[in-house]
Amino acid sequence: MVIHPPSTVHMRKTYFILLLYFLVCDPLVRAQSRIDSIQFFTDTSVLNVTLTTDMTKLINQKSKNEFQKATFACKLPDSSTISEEINLNARGVFRRSYCFIPPLKLNFHTPTSPRLYPLNSLKLVCPCRNNATYEQYLLKEFLIYKMYNLLTEKSFRVRLLNLTYKDSRGKKKPFTGYSFLVEDVNAMAKRNHCREWKKGKVGTESTQRDQMTLVAVFQYMIGNTDWAVPNMHNIKLIYYRKDSIATPYAVPYDFDYSGLVNTDYAVPAEELGTQTVKERMYRGFPRTIGELQDVFNIFNQQKDSIYSLIKNFEPLSVQNKKEMIWYLDDFYKTINNRYEIQSVFIDNARQQ
Repeated sequence: MVIHPPSTVHMRKTYFILLLYFLVCDPLVRAQSRIDSIQFFTDTSVLNVTLTTDMTKLINQKSKNEFQKATFACKLPDSSTISEEINLNARGVFRRSYCFIPPLKLNFHTPTSPRLYPLNSLKLVCPCRNNATYEQYLLKEFLIYKMYNLLTEKSFRVRLLNLTYKDSRGKKKPFTGYSFLVEDVNAMAKRNHCREWKKGKVGTESTQRDQMTLVAVFQYMIGNTDWAVPNMHNIKLIYYRKDSIATPYAVPYDFDYSGLVNTDYAVPAEELGTQTVKERMYRGFPRTIGELQDVFNIFNQQKDSIYSLIKNFEPLSVQNKKEMIWYLDDFYKTINNRYEIQSVFIDNARQQ
């Protein structure tokens, strides 16, 4: 019997079927196993992660704005594991030069990370120094993000990590500690039916008024003056994507300079006239008592949830829990005393 080689037509047909499979079926299979970027940040469990990279290069060249390769490996709550190659680089200004390991930007938006791809590019906040004190600072800042989540959906979500740093060259010993990831601005905007504002500078009072009042009172609550809308310093702006002329909403981030965290490197700006970051100063503009009361009601409604968040957060030390609650007690006394409201939020509101 003579066996004839497959015809050209048959080979083309087979090739077409295989191509169709890879174009249609294979992406569907891969897509099903991809991380859900929304669920990733609504999950409250601590994620165990190993970040492997050239640690010497990361530490010694942190002043350079260059990406370097890394492997991000994590074990998900369903016990499945992911290990993919990503890019990372140092970010920030002060902490990049001051900290042993600077804040990092993790770029998952690469061909080598198909499952982590939906996370896009995320900020990784890590302790400035590898010791217990700085880890507690980080945990307090993490809680501030969670507090603000209770007050408004227009806020950045965060995910706590139990992170092990591993040197890809084997020259440094691995070390483990807490860190957290901050939601991508585009993801935060999208779930609020918005997009990021990229139309240039905006004055503080040109943002959505009620939301700006909430932001200013929140910053007062945590004792933070390290923010500004016009130059978008620790502020992102978003606006409704279906309305091109919509007024933008202010969304704050980066709270390590707040009195509620009270890091040893945080100092107030000289022009404010305060001695420490624990001294609160209201940086909001004038509002009516009615506008202020509407915002205070939101804080009062969430008081028990905010306090429970602190009390039930196991990684935070007992002493730091007490200090945070004491600091917030003072805020709640102020917003529920009409004389204090008049003095702090009306008589001493910003005029320019």
